[in-house]
Amino acid sequence: MNIPTKKLLSGFEMPVYGLGTWQMGEDESQKDADVSAVKDAIELGITHIDTAEVYGDGGAEKVVGDAIKGYDRKKLFIVSKVYGNHLHYNDLLNSLNKSLDRLGTDYLDLFLLHRFNPEVELSETMRAMEDAFEQKLIKNIGISNYNVDETQSARKNCKYPVVANQLHYNLKIREAQEKGLLDYCQKEDLMLIAWRPLKHVDLDLPIVANMAKKYNKTPVQIALNWLISQKNVVTLSKTANVIHLKENLGALDFTMEQEDIKSLLNDFPDQEEVSDTVALRN
Repeated sequence: MNIPTKKLLSGFEMPVYGLGTWQMGEDESQKDADVSAVKDAIELGITHIDTAEVYGDGGAEKVVGDAIKGYDRKKLFIVSKVYGNHLHYNDLLNSLNKSLDRLGTDYLDLFLLHRFNPEVELSETMRAMEDAFEQKLIKNIGISNYNVDETQSARKNCKYPVVANQLHYNLKIREAQEKGLLDYCQKEDLMLIAWRPLKHVDLDLPIVANMAKKYNKTPVQIALNWLISQKNVVTLSKTANVIHLKENLGALDFTMEQEDIKSLLNDFPDQEEVSDTVALRN
């Protein structure tokens, strides 16, 4: 299937759904299965593949690199992340080049700062990102797990657009909403990439079941569609199960009505204001 995309006013565009690779590449004996999972996703139409240097200590990037061999690179949207302990100028560029080598590509469609590090001046980090952009090693600059103040600082210290912030956000985990990140991204033309869109979410609740019945969809598809039906929000999920992946893709062919988005936004029970990352702070 053709995965829909969302486009910012700045012109930045990306698919509304992508494949995560967290925990892939950690076990060498599972590498072939991990590579097959990524290939299965591509065959089903997924082009957005998200990884990071820290996943499996580079193993996930190697998995992705092996999986995308033979595919048209220009049709893929590859994202990776540099970890918070590699944000000095030389460290960042060195990490980026190692990521590109493991991925077997000469550029990333989006490169994210994985964690905010208060011990490194953002001006130094963003200078490295700018140089990577100018060298065409990366097509777009982004961040991950940055709060509003950190996001503003990253943008202020970069002469090129910072186009995305990857955050833990779903029906249950509302820190992005409660701390103003969702509103900021929607008002300031950033994409919010929601990771772990199903984690901690109780899909057996009546409010979800009623929505599933209304739209003739599964609870999983309701939870995913609730995210991508919101302005400037896309999502990604890691699954190695083709059946689960096909179910996830069934979330992309409808748009939830605004009244239902608001109902789930306001009435989903036991919302939590704290995510799984310590980087989303007050």
